[in-house]
Amino acid sequence: MVEILRREGNFVAVKLSGKLTDADYRQFVPVIFAATEKGKLHLLVQMENFQGWEPQALWDDIQLDAQLGSKIKRLAFIGDKEWEAWMAKICRPFTRAMIQYFDANDAQDAWTWVQDGL
Repeated sequence: MVEILRREGNFVAVKLSGKLTDADYRQFVPVIFAATEKGKLHLLVQMENFQGWEPQALWDDIQLDAQLGSKIKRLAFIGDKEWEAWMAKICRPFTRAMIQYFDANDAQDAWTWVQDGL
């Protein structure tokens, strides 16, 4: 499931939980692209009880990453699992964005960091 936590200008914050589906991507991808029309995207991704992707959703995610590579300025991940921290590291070669992973206990720091420069 994807919950849009905030969307203002070129800033979007989402919470991912459970297993993402193709329907989830159809819901939030237009929000992401609308934000990129207002400037380089500042994106916060908060993961809570996140269990990954269904196969079609994984393909959606790969396509989204390829389309957004040059449109993101800052990308903050918040999570509490080691594999979620690795997601931030895996993203780095595919984008020019500044990427930072924050432990769930440091969520407020993530919100502050990702919004810097807005």
